[in-house]
Amino acid sequence: MLNFPVIDPIAFALGPLKVHWYGLMYLFGFLAAWRLALKRSERAWSPVRRKQVEDLVVYCAFGVILGGRFGYVLFYNLDKWLSDPLWLFRVWEGGMAFHGGLLGVLVALWFYSRHIQQSFLALGDFVAPMVPIGLGLGRLGNFVGQELWGRPTDAWVGMVFPNDPEQLPRHPSQLYEAALEGLVLFVLLMWFSRKPRPAGMVGGLFLMLYASFRFLVEFVRSPDNHIGFDLFDWMTRGQLLCLPMFALGAGVMLWGWWQAKAAKSAI
Repeated sequence: MLNFPVIDPIAFALGPLKVHWYGLMYLFGFLAAWRLALKRSERAWSPVRRKQVEDLVVYCAFGVILGGRFGYVLFYNLDKWLSDPLWLFRVWEGGMAFHGGLLGVLVALWFYSRHIQQSFLALGDFVAPMVPIGLGLGRLGNFVGQELWGRPTDAWVGMVFPNDPEQLPRHPSQLYEAALEGLVLFVLLMWFSRKPRPAGMVGGLFLMLYASFRFLVEFVRSPDNHIGFDLFDWMTRGQLLCLPMFALGAGVMLWGWWQAKAAKSAI
């Protein structure tokens, strides 16, 4: 069994203000994405110029935060919100959802693509390889904060989280997600996007790969206590939300392939 490396979830305090590692991970993710976006904007086929990167990051940041919060409320705690509408604004109590954040970013990208008069799909392709940076860092923040731990296990990877009231060896599912949704997804998308692709192909691949990785890890991640399983006594809410995400990604990739094929045939 592995030992949990006890780390104070509070990185530092400034008087009454306590800064958590989870919040810092969001900041580090945006900074890293900004630096990478600056470099990628220098490519000849980039839909974004260097001077537009800062605005793009701001749009995406608002999409992540607002979408993530609304998504958590709607997908995971709708009953609580209906009984206490102001709970939506008490963000200090925690609660963000990736699928909501994704929808928020898509809306932000749509507005920004209209603003700079660029293709929405091309802009999505530009942003997609940078998303895994924030995902990976965010999962590390979950690990430090002892959130979203895994199901009990007898395997050698089992780890007892100090905050777990049951004190059972569990899968460190946050680390699995950090590796798959963060490192592996980043490497694959960077490799795939190293040369021009038909519009939508990179973004579609991101949707398909993330949905696949998340679906797999959910088998060893503890479902939300107040939800449990949604379908067949084994499918979690996270897995259920990944199904339309995978289908959308496949559809976008097929659309990009068909468009590229039609363009070649017209020549």
